[in-house]
Amino acid sequence: MNTNICRYCFKKIQDRDELVTASNWFRIRPYHYRCFELLEQDTKTIAGAWTPINGRVGLVTVLLMLVLAIVLLFTDLLGGIGDLVGFLALYPVLLRILSFFIFEMHLPKYVENKNRP
Repeated sequence: MNTNICRYCFKKIQDRDELVTASNWFRIRPYHYRCFELLEQDTKTIAGAWTPINGRVGLVTVLLMLVLAIVLLFTDLLGGIGDLVGFLALYPVLLRILSFFIFEMHLPKYVENKNRP
């Protein structure tokens, strides 16, 4: 199975420059950045919203959640509730790691002469 296929237009994603991985309710899907913009316009509800994992927004989210998880898991800040919240805060971090190993690792960083979808 080829994981480098856009789930919106079903064309091949050629490099990391055009890849956007998004999550929605425990699912991770690859998209072209233009197809992801079209998908966001098609989405009408909050429950159906796709959240980007890679890029600046995903990086900031992962860093903040990692700091929160470390603080809550390695201190006794909120007791047992803090441990539970700390484990839940690891969810975006695990999604980012899975996204990297499943989709991004197999793609080159940039392809100079590529056919645009």
